[in-house]
Amino acid sequence: MKVLFIGDIVGEPGRRAVARTLHKVVAQHAVDLVFGNGENAAAGFGITPELAQELFELGLSVITTGNHAWDKKEAVDFFRHEPRLLRPANYPEGVPGSGSIVVETAGGDKLGVLQLMGRVYMPAQVDCPFQVARREVARLKQETRAIIVDMHGEATSEKMAMGHFLDGEVTAVVGTHTHVQTADEQILPKGTAYLTDIGMTGPVHSVIGIKKELAIEKFLTQMPRRFEVASGPAVLSAVLIELDGTLGKAVSIQRLRIPD
Repeated sequence: MKVLFIGDIVGEPGRRAVARTLHKVVAQHAVDLVFGNGENAAAGFGITPELAQELFELGLSVITTGNHAWDKKEAVDFFRHEPRLLRPANYPEGVPGSGSIVVETAGGDKLGVLQLMGRVYMPAQVDCPFQVARREVARLKQETRAIIVDMHGEATSEKMAMGHFLDGEVTAVVGTHTHVQTADEQILPKGTAYLTDIGMTGPVHSVIGIKKELAIEKFLTQMPRRFEVASGPAVLSAVLIELDGTLGKAVSIQRLRIPD
């Protein structure tokens, strides 16, 4: 089984990159399932029901989010009714939506997707991702041994710790949130694929998706500034994972960075 996981999709440029590039990547690599992080799909902050549906129609089977999950109020109720749109599983009890799902390929193979969020340097107050990971993985394993984890976090150390914590228990742990693709893809000793951050799918000439002039001004003045998504050429950042669904182990992991 081959799975493509698309990094943080930022605004219109990111959605455009997915629309123009995804079908080619799927055909070239014979991809079975496509996932993506969509928490920045709406003008860089949050996601709406309409934009989630747009991404599903483009071929995504599951959309993960993160600390911007609730930025668009119209999405809150949508999380309750759309199981394919995930929020971090370690949000406190009672938060709308789900943090995990099991999906099937056209051939009937099952794959679990688990969304977690780190606590180091992150704005949201969430439960321990490690304790929640242990609980959720045990539950997902009742349906499938193949599980991919989106670890949405700021700190590289926390993401790496999660990778080793779940090594041999899940198929892959891949990171989102920092918008910069890392070059540390590997298969850990017990068979779990790992990448610290998939990177951003969005405008190339920007500061992590934001107009560079606005970001620079913020750093120079330290004054509050309303950020806007940059325009211009975009890039699709993703990771391609091949796995043995029966064993739940990774066979290979490959970074992709494809200009629109």
